[in-house]
Amino acid sequence: MWAGVWPRLGTFLATGSGPLVLKGIGAELSPEPELLGRTPAEAGPKLQFPSAARERIAIASYPFREFIAGRGEQAGAQKDNAGGTSGTAPRRQAGGGKMELKEFAAHVSGKFKIKKIEPWSEHFRSLEKAYLEALRAAVAQAGGAIVNIAADGEHSPYAADGAERERAIAFSKLWIDVATVIGSPSVRTNIPAAKDSKPDLERTAESLKRVAEHGAAKNVVVNLENDNPVSEDPFFLVKVIEKVNSQWLHALPDFGNSVAAHEDEYAYKGIEGMFGRAYNISHVKETEVGEKGKTAHVDLAKTFGIAKQHGYKGYFSMEWDSPGDPYQGTAGLIEKTLKNLS
Repeated sequence: MWAGVWPRLGTFLATGSGPLVLKGIGAELSPEPELLGRTPAEAGPKLQFPSAARERIAIASYPFREFIAGRGEQAGAQKDNAGGTSGTAPRRQAGGGKMELKEFAAHVSGKFKIKKIEPWSEHFRSLEKAYLEALRAAVAQAGGAIVNIAADGEHSPYAADGAERERAIAFSKLWIDVATVIGSPSVRTNIPAAKDSKPDLERTAESLKRVAEHGAAKNVVVNLENDNPVSEDPFFLVKVIEKVNSQWLHALPDFGNSVAAHEDEYAYKGIEGMFGRAYNISHVKETEVGEKGKTAHVDLAKTFGIAKQHGYKGYFSMEWDSPGDPYQGTAGLIEKTLKNLS
């Protein structure tokens, strides 16, 4: 997954003598624990997962980034072949048939008969109170639910530079606060590579311990995904999770990322380790294009089998991430997921 970023955290954060808070969002907007099947923070998360196969499926918004209006888009600019903008407008705007994120739940319900979604941070056009409330209301009106937020930032929690680590922690806390407003039980935060350090277990764990503590205070689970093959290697993530040792920090196993980056034996052992620490969300892929352009093919039966062996009860989010039509690709993933969960 491409690591989109929110470069100006100060635009969305207000600071005072107390902790970091979202501008315009008060504590009264936090969802009641019973609405998400939660218990108090000290007891750990106690989400109630459905058992029916179709109800365990969610749709990630990331594969539909060509069809959903993103952050900071303006009218008049057209997308070029490189995925950027052309013309005089520096940013793009919703238009040309692009949907708003708040329309996504109803859209995928109609297209795929799936009610649960996993929005990507780049698809939030604002973090203002009214915008987030409208998103939550639209999802509810569609009879849907948000099962996780995939949040991508640019700051590394293991950087040697302490200020850089603080920015990474602030970013993750920001999206935990967003989750409380829109009713998401969890956030997947990322671990970007640092410019001044190789992956460092001690510093990563120290940073993510603070993030997990914030998640516990807000009743929001924090997830780590095996994405970047260096900074988010599955074995490194497992070590981080074990060192932090919090019920609020878990793994998000991605079916395809490690398979595309490593030899099969290493990749599937890594996925097995991830499912051993997973809780509520995973990403289903059948193919993934690696950094060298080689398309890796996921052994779906084997990967679903690993999930079952570890007693995984959480959601499977469809994240088609290969060339071609994401609608057709997602429909195929749903069909194969239902077959493997039956």
